Amino acid sequence: MPTAARLEVRGKDKSTLRSWVRASGIRAGLAQRARIVLLAGEGHSNTEIATRVGMSRPTVIHWRDRYAEGGLAALEDRKRSGRPRHVDEAEVVVATLNPPPQRLGVTHWSSRLLADELGIGFATVA
Repeated sequence: MPTAARLEVRGKDKSTLRSWVRASGIRAGLAQRARIVLLAGEGHSNTEIATRVGMSRPTVIHWRDRYAEGGLAALEDRKRSGRPRHVDEAEVVVATLNPPPQRLGVTHWSSRLLADELGIGFATVA
């Protein structure tokens, strides 16, 4: 089975990628992508990288190719299609200040109950 060529990690990208891997405040997906690129730069095979980072081999190949084409910026999430989600936070807060309707048979809102009433996800309410 042929192995992938070592990925050439550009100039200061290596230190940036290392900081992304160590950072606790960065999105997990971005840190994982940084780890893929660093391991590819060290010459590890796609299969070995996939095993180490817990992703599939095609995903590793995808992120290697994205970095090769566009550098660090290509590791960021791209815009997704579809209508952007919009939650009126003021509506959620106002709803929490009012007691639940009597038809629900409760005296206080739970995040799940309020979410069902407003038609949004309970994690959004929480």
